[in-house]
Amino acid sequence: MVKLLKVHGSENKFFILDQTLLAIPLSDDELKNLAINLCQNILGGADGLLVVDTSENCLGKMRVINADGSEAKMCGNGLRTVSRYLSEKYHLNEFKVETLEAPLSVSKAEDFYKGVPAFSVEIAPISFNNTDLPFNYQQMTEMIDQSIPEFLPDQKFSAVAVPNPHLISFVSDINEDDLGTLGKNLNETNPYFPEGVNVSFAKILDTNKLFVQTYERGVGFTNACGTGMSATSLIFALLHTDKFDPTEDISVYNPGGMVKTHVNLNSIKELSELHLIGNATFTHEIQISEQNLHNNDLSNLTVTETGEQKSYQAFIDSFSN
Repeated sequence: MVKLLKVHGSENKFFILDQTLLAIPLSDDELKNLAINLCQNILGGADGLLVVDTSENCLGKMRVINADGSEAKMCGNGLRTVSRYLSEKYHLNEFKVETLEAPLSVSKAEDFYKGVPAFSVEIAPISFNNTDLPFNYQQMTEMIDQSIPEFLPDQKFSAVAVPNPHLISFVSDINEDDLGTLGKNLNETNPYFPEGVNVSFAKILDTNKLFVQTYERGVGFTNACGTGMSATSLIFALLHTDKFDPTEDISVYNPGGMVKTHVNLNSIKELSELHLIGNATFTHEIQISEQNLHNNDLSNLTVTETGEQKSYQAFIDSFSN
């Protein structure tokens, strides 16, 4: 039997599959089909499948298969949960995890709340260059605080890859209809972002305090997007210096809870440092035969709740009331 985990970071929900424990690893097609099936049909669904593989230079490798079967370069919320899994598997609190773009440093952080373990993960690399996102708009090489009337007439937009591509707009109030329409349009065939883009609207609540909502490429509306909250924190630090205190963490609230980010700005903005700190919650353990995994047969599962969701809900209630 093989054990899968149902996990979340800020209610950004995933399944974790450790391929290193399988007699025969799943092929890419098998992983894609399994991700779609899991994310649509099991335990209320999820935003993706996190695949743990062996790595030559790091403690492990993480692949991110989105709910639609596409593969993402990185996932900040997912990386925290994989970091916890590897930390407990190998009894280490500080190490590196290989992602598609770069090896990233991760470490166990102080619990966010009783029974709510947390991890800090590096978010990198950073690029503002149009060829890295990529985007096309009026020969711009960068898009930072620009009016783009073709998107929405009364908002300004910034684009950054961390390394997933993000389009960010700071607003006085978040209009979910506008966010959903823009996110959908820019993730279908369009002349601006040919490979799609994650779209986030952000509201500044106070000094180092934000609320961020994201329409995620390959997923749609999500409770939280780790790289989205990190990218938004970076743009916030660059554009809103009157509200940014570089000596403190930034509290980023989202529909699924709250994370902290830390931004160390560099005069060369691509060399700035980003860290994402937040919960890594395991909600369910799932037992399945390896043969059924290969066959994408999810009809015979043994599911056990961990009880950790109650602690996470208590954490949410502690700042929601």
